[in-house]
Amino acid sequence: MIASHGVQYRQYADDTQLRLAIHADNTSDGLSVLAACTADIKQWYMQNGLQLNPEKSEALIVGTANQLHAVTSAVTSVSVAGVDLSVANDMKALGVVFDRRLTFRKHSMAVARSCNYHSQAISHIPQKSR
Repeated sequence: MIASHGVQYRQYADDTQLRLAIHADNTSDGLSVLAACTADIKQWYMQNGLQLNPEKSEALIVGTANQLHAVTSAVTSVSVAGVDLSVANDMKALGVVFDRRLTFRKHSMAVARSCNYHSQAISHIPQKSR
């Protein structure tokens, strides 16, 4: 059903990620495809006794600086299953923080912060005396 819209997707347990390549000069058509796809997904969920929670959904637009400048001035929200979501600056997926330019700066900072936390926690473990 999702593929019939021309949208790429990955599913992990109770999480579905949709990806759609959109040209900066034709964003409205791409966003319409995404809106129709998510509406169909919501309908399928309802028919099968499931619930899609669009409020837990996130939208991220990825591209070069020029592409992002052209698109983000025109696109401030994305319709997911009838709910308008604001476009995020970054999002976490499977433990990896993705940003709009795919620089991985925020992900690197999150990993470093986690390492610092755990190394501090380890330093507080008392050592056994011999």
